[in-house]
Amino acid sequence: MEDPLNIIVTGVGGQGNIQASYIIASAALIEGFHVSVGETYGAAQRGGSVTSHIRLSKEKQYGPLIPEGGAHVIVGFEPIECLRTIGRFGSKKTRVIVNPRPIYPIDVLAGEATYPPIDKVLSAIKELVYSVHVVEATELAKKVGDAILQNVVMVGCLAASEFTPIKAEAFRKAVTELFAEKGLDVNLRAFEIGVEEFKRTSPL
Repeated sequence: MEDPLNIIVTGVGGQGNIQASYIIASAALIEGFHVSVGETYGAAQRGGSVTSHIRLSKEKQYGPLIPEGGAHVIVGFEPIECLRTIGRFGSKKTRVIVNPRPIYPIDVLAGEATYPPIDKVLSAIKELVYSVHVVEATELAKKVGDAILQNVVMVGCLAASEFTPIKAEAFRKAVTELFAEKGLDVNLRAFEIGVEEFKRTSPL
């Protein structure tokens, strides 16, 4: 693998980005990696952009923020935020997993701006990176019982992707430890749905 391996989880506030990055970082620690995590926030915590940087190394502890163009893996919870993040941190080496469900910003809801067609957003993403896997994580999470669980579905996709050296069992252990006191069954189901769904997907 690249060392450090640079992973970004990106979306908007309220989508569970920070929780997902915590699961990924915990799984990496279980596997014996040095892990650094950093977050950047937009103007509003709920509805504004939220980007988590996760850096894994077998050699040493790196600074928490990934340099521009340096992301090896991007997990996008929202398509426009994913594209924006790719524009700054992505490259032709970057592998992407994206949930195509849009979260409309206030100016779009107010009729002051237009959200571009999703197929055009996904096409733009495809042009900028090495590979793109599209996963309907929100719809899958609804089958488990709550759309907010899309973040754990996406972590399951990452676990199955082999884009990182972290074994799926380490991810399961991290999920189990995080939700041991509340919501373990439903979060494990969301994780496993993500694992199985990724196995059925092909890159664009």
